[in-house]
Amino acid sequence: MKHVRRYLQRYQSVLWCREAIMALRAVDRKFRGGVVSLRATGTAKGNVLISYNNEGFLFQKRGEAVPISHPSYYKGMVMAQTFLDLGYDVDAIHCENQRFIPWKPYDVVVDVRFNLQRLKGYLPDTCIKIFHCDTAQAVYQNVAEMNRLLAFQRRKGITVPANRLETPHLGIDHAHYLTTCGNEFTINTYAYSGKPMFRLPSITQMTWPWFEDKDFEACRHRFLWYGSRGMIHKGLDLALEAFAQLPDCHLTVVGPVENEPEFVAAYRRELFHTPNIKCVGWLDKSDDEFRKILEQSIAHVFLSCSEAGAAAVIETMAAGVIPMVTYESSVDVEDYGVLIKDTSIEGIIQDIRAITEMPGNELRCKARTAWEEATTKHRPEDFERAYRATIEAILARHAR
Repeated sequence: MKHVRRYLQRYQSVLWCREAIMALRAVDRKFRGGVVSLRATGTAKGNVLISYNNEGFLFQKRGEAVPISHPSYYKGMVMAQTFLDLGYDVDAIHCENQRFIPWKPYDVVVDVRFNLQRLKGYLPDTCIKIFHCDTAQAVYQNVAEMNRLLAFQRRKGITVPANRLETPHLGIDHAHYLTTCGNEFTINTYAYSGKPMFRLPSITQMTWPWFEDKDFEACRHRFLWYGSRGMIHKGLDLALEAFAQLPDCHLTVVGPVENEPEFVAAYRRELFHTPNIKCVGWLDKSDDEFRKILEQSIAHVFLSCSEAGAAAVIETMAAGVIPMVTYESSVDVEDYGVLIKDTSIEGIIQDIRAITEMPGNELRCKARTAWEEATTKHRPEDFERAYRATIEAILARHAR
């Protein structure tokens, strides 16, 4: 598959042969990887610390392909390369590294969790602090998840563990600037801070050619739920209950469902003993089975209660699958997707029915537009350009 090979090759080489010299220090997997140090060409303008996901460097150092299972591997590398290209030396740590102590003054720090607040006493007053918001604001997200769990408890009469709760942090309070891949929804959850916020594009780490021969009449009743951990947070419970009442519609579930045994126990009948629902578990995005599911699916039903730009939705759009999402999924769907405003089971059923009743040419048009949106605005190079422009704007603004 040429498109798969192209993207795997891209992630193997990613940018890092650009004259950067990389050294690994104190690698200790117990505290998420130690420090990766990279030096700019020539005399550096200063020093930058990136506290995100530095594990992409570790894979590359061992000669392994950088995983495409989560965009944070790639984004962390792009952030570092951006500052290298701008003439800064870069140290990259994992955001969960709570042992790191700076041994040099940093001109810029980029963080996604707790290190801005933890390291505040070690940073000079002149340090520019940037917080990358890869979730909705933590307090908002926690309330949203608990409301979903409470609604589930009332419907089913049982309790399941929370899966996506975030420990609230003070990174926003210590930051000068914020960035996010989310849309208006995510941005509004941080509006209370009054901090300048810059929006970046979500990225799709796989792209597929337009399925020219896709039979929209045959697949108009075939839907997909695809997501990572947090089944109730991401609305799989709602999707299962809706499709259990739609015997003429088919739902394929792709996700690590088996990792949440209490959820599986609550929905065993729907997941494994309902004819029109098939649970296949987690699939690698480069897997031929995943491609086949995408080619046969008309829409991706994604009912999350809190996101910062749901990458899973962008990835299915890149295969021409129509997005059916909640506002809180933080993905713009404009006129090519469906914004599910009523997340009651009855409301979800109504929106699914509306898709099945659309003319074939309208379905094809929506799918094609979704595919074009993902493959022209959410490519890795789109994120690279946007991040470079954002950092240049922040540096210029701060200098003024």
